[in-house]
Formats: sequence, structure tokens, C-alpha cells
Amino acid sequence: MIGDVARANILSALMGGHALTAGELARCAGVTAQTTSGHLAKLAEAKLIAMERQGRHRYYRLASPEVAHAMQSLMAVAAAGPRRHRPIGPRDEALRTARTCYDHIAGRLALALTDFLCDRAFIVVSDGAATITDEGLQFFAEFGVGLSTSKSSARPLCRTCLDWSERRPHLAGRLGAALLDRLLELRWVVRLPDTRALEITSTGRRGLTSVFQLPHDWFDRS
Repeated sequence: MIGDVARANILSALMGGHALTAGELARCAGVTAQTTSGHLAKLAEAKLIAMERQGRHRYYRLASPEVAHAMQSLMAVAAAGPRRHRPIGPRDEALRTARTCYDHIAGRLALALTDFLCDRAFIVVSDGAATITDEGLQFFAEFGVGLSTSKSSARPLCRTCLDWSERRPHLAGRLGAALLDRLLELRWVVRLPDTRALEITSTGRRGLTSVFQLPHDWFDRS
């Protein structure tokens, strides 16, 4: 189901975390509206996407975080394959620096945040799983990220996700989503239009340097 190029492009477009219309997805897939409609029906039947109505419009999103996690893993495998014969453009570099991975952060920024949290023993990562320590809960609370440790949610509180561009795990789960929400709320990062890339603002540079101890020259690295 995912192996079809058009359907893969549709799912990749939805990895940004936003619900999109059929017309928007048709442009991403590079096929006609009629063909896109057929692809969307197949993806919905396979429970890979879900449809929501808002007024007269229909919006499509990934069906669950598990689908996003599967897509990210496949993208990491594809990135390890033969190098594609195309130049790396500015948008590619922006995506490698910071981007959304469904509902959490990916790219170099995600790895830098993960490294800081691990080095300070705020989280412990082992065999693809992550655990938040008591010190970590206090750190996140002080940073304005409220995390419930209740097991009522079926979604893991803290898990890792293999980053396709960095080939190392970054944070996902409810913690990863809450961290992205907080950075957006503080406007340390902002979404760029028509792409999954995130821009780190001048306020974000100061905040990330102060709170997460990113070196000043980190932001100038390629």
C-alpha cells in the first residue's frame, strides 16, 4: 500500500502533522484529483489515514502516531539506500536542521535536545525505549511542559523515533509532542509554509542556548 509512489507522497505530506485537503494532497502526489481520490479511499480503508469534515470541506490526516512512526522508520531505511543523483537544495538543509515529524521535532535540533536531556539524566534511553526520571519531570514542569504519568493513555509517554537524516533516535511520544508544542508556544521555532521545516527564531536561539545549553555556534553549522 505504501510502496505506490503517489500514496507514499501523500503519506509523506501528512508527516507534517497538519490535516490537508484532497486538492493539496493531489499537488503533493503529482497526480490528478480523480486519481488522488482513489488513493485516499485505499489509504483510508487500510486505516493509514483518517478523514475529518469541517463544513463543506474534507481534511485528511495520518490515522495514528503509529502510522507516523512506521513512515519515519521506512524513511530512515530509504535514506540508507543508494544515494539519489540530485543536488541538495536549501529546503533540504532546512529540513535537516529542524522539522516536524508528525507531532514532534526531528532533525539536528531534535538530536541536540535529546543529547542534552540524556546527558543531564532527565531521560534514560535504552533499546528504543525512553524513561523520564524524577529530575526530568521537574525540569519539564519548570519549562512549562506538563506531563501526566497516568497510564490511561494508550500512547507511550516517552519513546524514541529513528531520525531519517541523522540516523540516530530523537524523542517522540507524548513528551516529544508536548515539547514541540511548548517551543511553538514560546515562538522559539515557527512553522514554514508548504514544508515540514521549522525555523529557529532569534528568541529561540537565546532560549535554546540558555535552557538547553546549545553552543552559540551550533546555529551556524551546516
